[in-house]
Amino acid sequence: MKKLVLALVIMLLLFSISAIYGNRKLNSANSVISSGQVFQEPIVSKAILSAFFKKYPYLKDYESEVNALYKNRKYSWIWHDKEGLIEFANLLYSKANRLEEEGLEFNLPYKDEINSIFNGETSKKLSKTDTEILLSSMYVYYAEKVYKGIETEKITETGWFIPRKKLSYANLLDSLLVDSKLLNKNEDQLLGQYYKMREALKKYRRIEQNGGWNTIKMDPFIKDYKPNDSSKVIGQIRKRLTITGDLKKDSKSNWYDEELMAAVLNYKKRNGFRLNYRIESEHLEHLNVPVEERIKTIMVNMERCRWIDPELTKFDEFIVINIPSFKLIYRRNGIKELESRVFVGKIMTETVIFSGNISHIVFSPYWNVPRSIIENELKFAMERDKNYLASHNMEWNNGNVRQKPGPRNSLGLVKFMFPNSNSIYLHDTPVKSLFDTEVRLFSHGCINMDKAKELAILILKDYPDWPVDRIDAAMNGGVETTCYLKKKIPVYIGYFTAWVDDSGMINFYRDVYQRDNRLAELLFEEDFK
Repeated sequence: MKKLVLALVIMLLLFSISAIYGNRKLNSANSVISSGQVFQEPIVSKAILSAFFKKYPYLKDYESEVNALYKNRKYSWIWHDKEGLIEFANLLYSKANRLEEEGLEFNLPYKDEINSIFNGETSKKLSKTDTEILLSSMYVYYAEKVYKGIETEKITETGWFIPRKKLSYANLLDSLLVDSKLLNKNEDQLLGQYYKMREALKKYRRIEQNGGWNTIKMDPFIKDYKPNDSSKVIGQIRKRLTITGDLKKDSKSNWYDEELMAAVLNYKKRNGFRLNYRIESEHLEHLNVPVEERIKTIMVNMERCRWIDPELTKFDEFIVINIPSFKLIYRRNGIKELESRVFVGKIMTETVIFSGNISHIVFSPYWNVPRSIIENELKFAMERDKNYLASHNMEWNNGNVRQKPGPRNSLGLVKFMFPNSNSIYLHDTPVKSLFDTEVRLFSHGCINMDKAKELAILILKDYPDWPVDRIDAAMNGGVETTCYLKKKIPVYIGYFTAWVDDSGMINFYRDVYQRDNRLAELLFEEDFK
């Protein structure tokens, strides 16, 4: 009997040891350790997620992206490891609470509940599952605001048709978890220009905190101020230019000296004014724009940066045209090869904001007059003057009108073709005097450039069959000649009323098409109450 009891005890003991060891193996198999983070057996399911978003309805817009995050991770923990919340959760929380640094004015949904996760508030004690999914929702919210920006449908309302960059919330999260420093600067997701503007925003907010600048009143009996003039207004201008960095220090002198002359030229250059030393009423109006308005302009243009794929800066060569600055920049291998003045569409025929690819260059081009110009302009001109077409080197061509090649051709001596549905070209012009004006809104929508020949030479410098003398001959030969490019060149027509240049100074340009206020309305409307 004793032997039987002893045998039973031994069997039970062996069974217990086996069960314990088996459980340990099971628990070990049910945990996956990656980069120091433990992801346990699935703890979030579709049903749990669905119930969560019913409980937190103001997060409903982020449900599909949050679902995708957990599906990508096989419904395991994202924000927890065996020690509790991972450190990255704290970093993200800190950034989400400082959206104003990113030029944004939004209220974080369920901010009190999220705060309670990090400040230990017991009155709003959340379950581990609610905490987990709240943090995922906070991440998607933050990523949408900072990296994506407002919805595409709303962007097109502002007249912006450059294709949006693609954003994967899951891939972005993977990269951030590997390198949390990307939260501060991630040029794979945002243009380098975005971060330059963010620094400018900090600077102008400091100016605002220090009281901004005073309004400068011009003497009504004085037309302008010139070098060697002396006036209290000169002293006020000196102080104003010191605040924004055009002058290194304020000597408090009321005399318009050489130091102030250099500062005035710098100020005019970065703000799109004609370069001279005269200070007129329009310049004082520009100087008097409140710092709060400048801050809003920076924020609006940071938003525009969010829409552009940073990949565009990685092409071997590309062209950027900024409408408000009336400038074209051609970059090759990361170097600015050419800067040219341009003029663009009038208010009634605005140049469209879009992108394309230059496929060929046409020398001594015909100008095929658009039907709208024939109906709205040429028809009436021909009624008044029977010889109008001949006197303007034009002719009928299969029921349409075209202007023959030559120095008086409206397209000038060369055009750069990037086929598009807007019938917009980049081309030369015979009216060079128009480039001397400040506000250059003259065309029917096309971009007319000052240095068209120089651009053609640069683009074709690696084409042995197109030396400079052949380009000259083709431009002045009077016969339309086409050169097809071996590789298409991206061209981007953008709209930035603020831009930080290579020296780190911010440039403010006229909002010529009055688009900033509409975008500001979309950007600053409160999305959660």
